[in-house]
Amino acid sequence: MSKRIIGMIVAICAATTLLWAIGLIVTIQDQFFYKASSVKQEQKPTTLSMEKSGSLSIIALGDSLTRGTGDETGKGYVGYVVDELKKKTSQHVQFTNLAIKGQRSAQLIGQLKQKEVQRQLKEADIILMTIGGNDLFRGGEALRDLSTTQIEKEKEKFAQQLRTIFQLVRTVNNEAPVFYIALYNPFNDLDNGKETSAVVRSWNYVASEVAADYQFIICVPTYDLFELQVNDYLYTDKFHPNKEGYKRIGERVASLITLTKGEK
Repeated sequence: MSKRIIGMIVAICAATTLLWAIGLIVTIQDQFFYKASSVKQEQKPTTLSMEKSGSLSIIALGDSLTRGTGDETGKGYVGYVVDELKKKTSQHVQFTNLAIKGQRSAQLIGQLKQKEVQRQLKEADIILMTIGGNDLFRGGEALRDLSTTQIEKEKEKFAQQLRTIFQLVRTVNNEAPVFYIALYNPFNDLDNGKETSAVVRSWNYVASEVAADYQFIICVPTYDLFELQVNDYLYTDKFHPNKEGYKRIGERVASLITLTKGEK
């Protein structure tokens, strides 16, 4: 085979790889990390029940993971938590989902300062939350540059904002347990899977350290649920969980919730 033909083959392979990478980043931006238009956008809460007496109230906050994007049933992990809790109590279990797709930690801080959100949080018995994935991957930019310096800067900023989030929640409601659902790595089967996994573990460690400074804020691990068979639990966009992925998260969260006799 001539050097000219070999050169042409190498060039074609390189171009194909480049197009695949560009397509991946565009997909991430369009389907997983697209920007939330505003924390002041119209809220469309999902509510199971509005009965106030003898009920267990759950408020869910965060990003597209808490919205349940990728679950064809529309339940998301919050729905599976509710299913499990209904097995544990005769009370009415109601939940309001205030999560916003594409939301980052700075935007969640703004949302938590809204009077109506604070009013609902004040009445919550349980608070569920996902936040940080969009801060970390930054609309797909992190896949282009996993440099330690940039990642560390973003991680430090996120830790400060997460602390502010927990402080705001605790100022409004200092009794309800908060279940912060930590990050998993949807990219661990790619060529740089080891690097992205190390970054995700590092961010989860920081989040758990921040949570440890507050009473009744529990950092729920999900990394292990996806690590070995990640594609089995991802939606077709390869970023959000699918039905089974959300179910695994929901069951883990529910397993950490123990209802007292007064709540049954």
